[in-house]
Amino acid sequence: MEMPIDDKAYAAKMRGFVDSGTDLEVDVRFIDMIVDRESRVLDIGCGIGNAVNGLQARGHDAFGIDPSSEVLQVAGELYDPSWFRLMSATKISAESLAYEGLPQLYDVVLMSGNVPAFLPELGDVFKRIGEVLRPGGILIIGTTTHVQGGPSDQDSACEASALRLNQRFGDWHLGQFDETSPWSVSVFSKPGPRPAPVSPDGMFVLPSPPH
Repeated sequence: MEMPIDDKAYAAKMRGFVDSGTDLEVDVRFIDMIVDRESRVLDIGCGIGNAVNGLQARGHDAFGIDPSSEVLQVAGELYDPSWFRLMSATKISAESLAYEGLPQLYDVVLMSGNVPAFLPELGDVFKRIGEVLRPGGILIIGTTTHVQGGPSDQDSACEASALRLNQRFGDWHLGQFDETSPWSVSVFSKPGPRPAPVSPDGMFVLPSPPH
């Protein structure tokens, strides 16, 4: 059963967080840590756009889609409105993204803040995400564990898609996940090689010792 949501109340709550200076970028820091510079990111269910804004500020090519015009109105007031489109996750395809003037392929797709809880068609959404991820691309999901769209539903959706589970954490700070964890952060990937970094990327490999 699809969970109800009051878009107007949600938009007002999230705007209040922004106005009060609440840190809403923990998912942004997580993504920024594990992807290359200037990665292309699609935030599904972007809400008022705080993650998209944080990723753009860190040099990533980030865009957001959301099915609610009320929350996107706030996103457009707070940030660059060209970053956002009115679109449901169930409509994602290379063609629909291109029609909206967005890139067709992404290095990262983000679903944060319980987005899967509102997607009864999660299996279809996983398939659609697999089609717009580049080879080696990743899907990152942050959601409540014991609700619709939690890890169990994600794993079932993953089985019929091109994606595979890489890691699962109990929070955005790499905390250990187990069946008692109230929150989950799951990292899925699409098979294929990731592009080589354009900089040393923190790796200064020592030469192998002679035999």
